[in-house]
Amino acid sequence: MNLRLLALAAVVTSAVVVPFAVASAGPVGDDSRIAAPPAEHARPHGGDDKIPSAAPSSSPLLLGLGLATAARCGPELTSPDGIEAQTCVLTQGAQTWARTYYRNATGDALDAALSLMGPGNRTVRTHCALDGGDEPGTCETPRERTRGVPTGYSAVTEFAASGGKGPLLLRAGSSTSGGAGH
Repeated sequence: MNLRLLALAAVVTSAVVVPFAVASAGPVGDDSRIAAPPAEHARPHGGDDKIPSAAPSSSPLLLGLGLATAARCGPELTSPDGIEAQTCVLTQGAQTWARTYYRNATGDALDAALSLMGPGNRTVRTHCALDGGDEPGTCETPRERTRGVPTGYSAVTEFAASGGKGPLLLRAGSSTSGGAGH
């Protein structure tokens, strides 16, 4: 078969297969299904191993679709000491939590205190130990049931020397003004 015809057949087949796969993916958030189809569905009708079948299958597999995660993040900040951080409030379904992305290039072990503040003066606080390496890392609070609207949450991370010895080195928040995140 000519390579151009083979490529065109693959494009046309893909355009037909994707809508069927999405329609049969099942309800959003159903994690009980596997993302890869079994081998018996990979061979097309007619025996040509090069072109997948556009016929719908009985496969109950999910394509990896799930609940979307909304992230409201503050700016990426860098301290003169070599700490880089960005703090976010994440919401997925009925769960909200805070996460900070960081890189500790100071060469020293540090402590990070991450606080998630929500409606009704609720606060969840987590402490994370950062080693003196230069690798990126994350720190996050436990997830909690969202109360009110997700925009009612904010987060802040404070970085200081290990053991609370020394000054505050960097403070990174999830929003830049008046509780409105981005």
